Amino acid sequence: MTAVKIKIAVAFAVLALAGCSTTGGGGSGVVGALTPGGETAESNVSASIIRSLNGGLIGGQIGSGLNDSDRRSALAAEYRALEYAQASQPVTWSGSSGRTGQVVALQPYRVGSQDCRQYTQTVNSTAAAVSTARGTACRNPDGSWSLLN
Repeated sequence: MTAVKIKIAVAFAVLALAGCSTTGGGGSGVVGALTPGGETAESNVSASIIRSLNGGLIGGQIGSGLNDSDRRSALAAEYRALEYAQASQPVTWSGSSGRTGQVVALQPYRVGSQDCRQYTQTVNSTAAAVSTARGTACRNPDGSWSLLN
C-alpha cells in the first residue's frame, strides 16, 4: 500500500470508530451502562457474539455465585468493552440480584491478523466483597471475540 492509501484507510478507520464510543449516565464517561436485564438503549448485543466469548472472564471463578441474569449482564459488558470502549474507559453493569461490576479494556493491539485487547472484569458482590479477573480476548474474522486461555 502506498503512503496515501494507508493515510486514507486510517482516516476511514478513525471515522468509523468515532461513532462507536458512547457515554451513558449523562456524560459520565461510562460506556453502555446496563440495566438488570443486560439491555442498553445504545445497541442490542447479539447472543451469538456474546456466546463466542465462551463465558468470558465472568465464566471463571469471579462469576461464581452470580445468577443467570447477572452473568448475562456481565458478559454483555465484556463484549461492549472489547468492541466499543476507548482504552481504560469503564463499562458498567448491574445485575438483577443487586450485584454490580465494571469491565475495563486496554488499548487494542494486533497479533498477526487479529485485533486483541487485555481487559479486567470487576464484580462487586457486597460493599466489602470485590473480585477482579484479568484476561485477553482477540477478535475473530466474523467480528466476534474469543477469550484466550
